[in-house]
Amino acid sequence: MGFFYESWLIIPVIFSLLLLSMAGDTKSYDPVYLQELFHSYANETLSKHHTGHFYNLSLPSNSSGMQVSVIRIRSREFWATGVNFSSLRIPPRVIALPFVKRIALLSENLGNWSSHYYQVPNHSLVAPVVGFSAFDASNPTTLSNEELTLIVSGDPVSILFPDIGLKDKNVTLKCVKFGAGMSVEFSNMTTPNECVAKGPGHFSVVIPFQPQPPRPLPPSPKTKEERSWKSWVIGLVAGFGGLVLLILVGVATYKLVRRKMIRKMESESEKAEPLDTTWIGRSRMPSASMIRTQPALEHEYVP
Repeated sequence: MGFFYESWLIIPVIFSLLLLSMAGDTKSYDPVYLQELFHSYANETLSKHHTGHFYNLSLPSNSSGMQVSVIRIRSREFWATGVNFSSLRIPPRVIALPFVKRIALLSENLGNWSSHYYQVPNHSLVAPVVGFSAFDASNPTTLSNEELTLIVSGDPVSILFPDIGLKDKNVTLKCVKFGAGMSVEFSNMTTPNECVAKGPGHFSVVIPFQPQPPRPLPPSPKTKEERSWKSWVIGLVAGFGGLVLLILVGVATYKLVRRKMIRKMESESEKAEPLDTTWIGRSRMPSASMIRTQPALEHEYVP
């Protein structure tokens, strides 16, 4: 009885683990979950470093290909000089709302993971997704979870895409901005390899979707088994056919040799003296007339 009771207790535990694994799978390519991960690593990095310096975040090994940088800067300096990352330039005269003493700017380049987290209907990404965001960093040990709003009053923010994977130069490139709820906003690319923005977000370059010709599928294991089975059957039939042919050739050779021997015997018999035949019962046997040798006298003397 106790065994069955414990078994019923294990079933809800297994069901809960399955739900957790499914939930983990749903987060695997969730942009919101990815931003939370970057925020957590940025918070840990800034708590150990000083203001005014760029730091590259040490991401997990399964995030290879992504590049994330963070800097903590005073609001007055940010207004006066702006900030230049490797892939984006935030010009001076940008205001952060609500006003804070220090700002943490997070720059992201998703690299070869871009298409896993962001898609554009009927379009293809030809550049990595680049984004930036701002947070309250007034507390030197803890980064705020609330994202700040940036108001650009002068020149727009420049997002650079030096490596655009495009072979056909006749295709028109479009800048795209990913908003809340995976909404997309298109704009024209006025300068080669550069898009502009009026605030934080995630950006990339797209072209109208061009379907690729389907690649031939590799042979499935079932096809290989069928081929080996067919080869085995063909080999068996060929071997059996060869054996039958060999037997037929042997029989024909034997009959040919036997016929030659009979012909030879007949020809020899034709050369000899012919014998009469007689029937003995149901068998026909050769026979010869009995001729005795006539007696001859050795001497002419007769008593």
